[in-house]
Amino acid sequence: VSHQRTDWISIHSHICHLLIPVLGPQPCFHSEKDRKHGKEQLLRRQESLIALALSTAQGFVWAGKPLEAIPAALQALRFSSRVFGSGSVQLVPIYLLLAEASTGTGRLRQAARYLSQAQWIVLQTTDCNAALQSKLHRGLGLFSIAEGNLDQALYHLANDVYLATAEFGLNSVEVSGGYLNMANIFFHQNKMDVANSLYTEV
Repeated sequence: VSHQRTDWISIHSHICHLLIPVLGPQPCFHSEKDRKHGKEQLLRRQESLIALALSTAQGFVWAGKPLEAIPAALQALRFSSRVFGSGSVQLVPIYLLLAEASTGTGRLRQAARYLSQAQWIVLQTTDCNAALQSKLHRGLGLFSIAEGNLDQALYHLANDVYLATAEFGLNSVEVSGGYLNMANIFFHQNKMDVANSLYTEV
């Protein structure tokens, strides 16, 4: 019952009206033009459902409610797999969000599985852009912090900064997240000179 309630609060109350036209029986079309239009309409509905589920999940993570984020992110993953395929690069941000939410609820083993899925897709995608690789390294860095492996975290966060810089430029706001997480690590290690330098950079 508690799982159903969390699921309802998280996502189903928002997407119930969208599920019937997406999951229900599709109308029978008599012409090729109508069939094509029907497929395009279904795809648009699925994409809007994915966007809604993903933004809802992200909102819960930002609000510090990782448990509520998980059902919404799982819905986004379910429909993204259906639309784009299970090995598609479009699934990587969802896996990273699921990993972050799982880490926030203390489910580190589950978070590691989601990160492995994301990493596998990125490794299999030859033309994966630096922005997405940067997000992957940030996710791996935050997970390493949760595990208490700070050296590994610094390695991933340094890669995050490098890749974000390559994609967006040295003084872009996208780089600041990696610097901030690194600064926090050095602060907790009492390496104040390095921490303050990174905070200034942020």
